[in-house]
Amino acid sequence: MGLFNFNRPADYLDAAREMAHSGRPTLARLLAEEAADRTTDPADAARIRAEFPGNSLRQED
Repeated sequence: MGLFNFNRPADYLDAAREMAHSGRPTLARLLAEEAADRTTDPADAARIRAEFPGNSLRQED
C-alpha cells in the first residue's frame, strides 16, 4: 500500500480503490464509506457508494 494523507475525500477514495485492487474488499468499503461521508455533494457521495456496493460495514453506537 502506498503512503496516504487522509485530508480530503479523494484521499479516502484513492485508498479504497487501492484496497479493492489488492483484494481487501472490506477495508475498501469502509474507506469508501468515509469518503462518501466527507463529500459535500450528495451526487458524488452516491457515486462513491455505488462504486463500492454492499451494506454498510460500520458499527455505530
